[in-house]
Amino acid sequence: MEVLRPQLIRIDGRIYRKNPIQEQTYQHEEEDEDFCQGFVESAEEPCDGYEVVQTQQGFQCTVKAPSLLYKHIVGKRGDTKKKLEVETKTSISIPKPGQEGEIVISGQHRSGVISARTRIDVLLLTFRRKQPFTHFLAFFLNEVEVQERFLKFQEEVLEKCSMDHGVDSSIFQNPKKLHLTIGMLVLLSEQEIQQTCEMLQQCKEEFIDDITGGKPLEVEMKGIEYMNDDPGMVDVLYAKVHMKDGSNRLQELVDRVLERFQASGLIVKEWNSVKLHATVMNTLFRKDPNAEGRYNLYTADGKYIFKERESFDGRNILKLFENFYFGTLKLNSVHISQRFTVDSFGNYASCGQIEFS
Repeated sequence: MEVLRPQLIRIDGRIYRKNPIQEQTYQHEEEDEDFCQGFVESAEEPCDGYEVVQTQQGFQCTVKAPSLLYKHIVGKRGDTKKKLEVETKTSISIPKPGQEGEIVISGQHRSGVISARTRIDVLLLTFRRKQPFTHFLAFFLNEVEVQERFLKFQEEVLEKCSMDHGVDSSIFQNPKKLHLTIGMLVLLSEQEIQQTCEMLQQCKEEFIDDITGGKPLEVEMKGIEYMNDDPGMVDVLYAKVHMKDGSNRLQELVDRVLERFQASGLIVKEWNSVKLHATVMNTLFRKDPNAEGRYNLYTADGKYIFKERESFDGRNILKLFENFYFGTLKLNSVHISQRFTVDSFGNYASCGQIEFS
């Protein structure tokens, strides 16, 4: 990261710079806790962005955060919390580990309380981004016809292309888990799951009903495509999904849902539009049948995982099955699905959903 081009972090519509720092590490201690330096706030103090209450002792502000992230505000031996308190001239009260509650910032000066709140928000966002994704918004694509056609696709690919490098049965998706992802989520508490359910319901009332007309969206799964730029070294092969009537309604719906969740902070903004696809082959499945695409990059404590994958030669598959027909579906619901769980039908367990009709 260049000094003149620091990382930008968006919080509540404002953009902050995070300066590069030289971190000191200690033997036998984790590195990711030593993280308090290097914050530079925007030139204009965001005085109106937070609710700051005046008290008899001065000013106070509260921060809602899942207990899993408390340790990142405390830091090693409490160093991060102490440094924040000294630099902002505030007192920061954090619930004990495992207890849900609010972080309370108190100080004699309003500006100090706001500065501490801003820095805590940056810390929370930074370490939230290092958490593994726990849930995702998705359409299920596992209707019986599509599952049968998918198994036919698998059978024919193995019959005609099994001699191609890297092609074997281990890299095919489980047909019961076929889905179309709208966005990935990090939900670290029951309150955040409930917030996601409420946000999805708001989307339904505000624009989804208008887009769908209160009816299921009839779509077609047809044709295959690959993610990277070399068909001879493919890691992910997916089926294309589009509206049967040729309209753009499905794309409009998922893009607007994504936009709403990004604005709320529940989904980190990476793209402006969703690439509609249903994964049918993935080389991560080769070693871990429960792996889920590129979304399994961090452990629960924020450590990066490098997953070595053996790509496959997809040239013949792309040539022979370019327009393979997987079937027609009626999409009637969006689910909040939980990763690494299954329901009684073998699909991802759903924590909540909305229906169109």
